Amino acid sequence: MSVTEPQTIGILGGMSSESTRTYYRLIDSNVNDALGGHNAGDILIRSVNFARIERCIRDQRWEEAGEILVDAALDLEAGGADFVVMATNTMHRVAPRLVDGLSIPFLHIVDAVVDAIRADGVETVGVLGTKAVMEGSFYHERFGSHGIETVVPGIDDREAVDRIIFEELTTGQVREESRGRYLDVIDGLVEAGAQGIVLGCTEIELLIEQRDCPETPLFDTTALHVERAVERSLRPVFDD
Repeated sequence: MSVTEPQTIGILGGMSSESTRTYYRLIDSNVNDALGGHNAGDILIRSVNFARIERCIRDQRWEEAGEILVDAALDLEAGGADFVVMATNTMHRVAPRLVDGLSIPFLHIVDAVVDAIRADGVETVGVLGTKAVMEGSFYHERFGSHGIETVVPGIDDREAVDRIIFEELTTGQVREESRGRYLDVIDGLVEAGAQGIVLGCTEIELLIEQRDCPETPLFDTTALHVERAVERSLRPVFDD
């Protein structure tokens, strides 16, 4: 007998609560779009204390962060999640630890974005995110393994992008002057050869939308990650 119920999505969240809320809302919305009626996502959420993770990021204590997140992900597995998504780009730095620690699949955020980039015929993308994302090799190497080249802003722009994320977006503050600053950074990335821009922080979608720069494709990592998660969750329903 075929399995007809959606798979349970485990969201590893809390980094920040803004992005976790967005994942929850978009998963429910996408499932309802696909199935109609009162259907919503079959979801487990394990939200960590962002203060602990933020300190690890600031002090580059990646080993400690990995331990915290593996323990939290195992809670999702024990709770019945069929697979896990982590609602953050930055902490994908420790994604290999999660893959090794879990016995259920882990859906990597970069892999979810690559298909959209290729579909648009884009070969080089500019990356906006925290400094850990923009400066760390883990993100760029993952794109490189898919044949996608990346470029990042200059140091002053990286500082500004990172500051706006941590001081404003993670606390739900959306400021018009910050939107203008980001659009200036995007213009600089396009001048540097970017054919599209990866919004490589799950809070950036609060600030920047495609209509803000209609001539340059934006790849919203949150929306694309959610789409991939919902697609996997509903596969048993549509394969039945």
